[in-house]
Amino acid sequence: MLTKGDDFPLHQTSEPVAFAGTDRNFYDRYFFNGYSPHGSVFFAAAMGFYPQLGIVDAAFCVLIDGVQHNLRASRRSTGERLDLAVGPIAISIDAPLERVTLRIAPNDGPLVAELSFTGRHFPIEEPRFIRRNGTRLFMDYTRMTQNGRWAGWLSAGGQRITVGDGWTGTRDRSWGIRPVGAAEPQPPPQGNFNQFFWLWTPCNFGHSSLFFHSNDDGEGSPWNRRAVIVGDAGENGGGETHFDAATFALDWQVGSRRVAAQRTDLGGGRSLTLSPTGPVFAMSGLGYTHPVWGHGFDHGPDLAVAHDIMAAGERSWGNPLAMHIQALVTAELTDGGTTHYGVGVLEQLFVGPHAPTGLTGLLDPAS
Repeated sequence: MLTKGDDFPLHQTSEPVAFAGTDRNFYDRYFFNGYSPHGSVFFAAAMGFYPQLGIVDAAFCVLIDGVQHNLRASRRSTGERLDLAVGPIAISIDAPLERVTLRIAPNDGPLVAELSFTGRHFPIEEPRFIRRNGTRLFMDYTRMTQNGRWAGWLSAGGQRITVGDGWTGTRDRSWGIRPVGAAEPQPPPQGNFNQFFWLWTPCNFGHSSLFFHSNDDGEGSPWNRRAVIVGDAGENGGGETHFDAATFALDWQVGSRRVAAQRTDLGGGRSLTLSPTGPVFAMSGLGYTHPVWGHGFDHGPDLAVAHDIMAAGERSWGNPLAMHIQALVTAELTDGGTTHYGVGVLEQLFVGPHAPTGLTGLLDPAS
């Protein structure tokens, strides 16, 4: 089956682009978030391709006035990998690795938008994520991440908002293998999700971006960790400074697994302090861990589009749809006697134990 992608140098195997290897869990995904200068508005979007499952899905969400508005869409794929639209949600690659536009067409729900993202720097490539559960491959994927500035507009519930000076955020592209679609009929004996510790903190500063993430096992040993500061393009050549021995410590919100503060020692005399500042965004709005709109689920032969809202109480600790979250944070980067102030997000998903931070059980609150 030949598609538009076959006219581009994108092939990874001897097959046409439509055929992505042999693993039914192969995926190819876009993710975006953005926020106003003072955090009063937060939005996020995603689009995922699942070639082996024959599904493409997308979502767009806006958090405003304490309410999270979710738009979701799903369709069956014809194998065409360059059709970047799912119902009202569309992406255009204006300049690869530099500028992308996200469009949300008028629909039956309250969300409409036209938003352009311009990268601040060349994307960083995170270390390849490879994880097995026993003998079963759980994850094997690559991700590139980029901070940028947003321009355009969005409308939520009839309230039109101009997006411009001071609006920043992060986008990523990831592709490879992770659990998608319907649950496997025979999971590994120890289960697919008995322990998972994920912390991701992209931050925007005045002339640079900082990225820190950590995937740890139950003993606290990182199986994937990265800390890097990237200068803006044109600022010191936009070079990357990597920190190979970064460590972190967390304070907890009482009676939960929600982070109250994060302190990261980058090494080399630099440290980062993150403090959540506002309402949290539930990643289930984008399909993550959602029981109905999970990634790669088949919603039938016709285009499926749905809308819902999540009030603040529905995004509190204890709701399974709000275990995986992003929280807006203020960021303080200390370099010797100088402190730089910025903004960013702290994404967390903590399942099972993590000895250094005191997590025990499957979802027991932190002590």
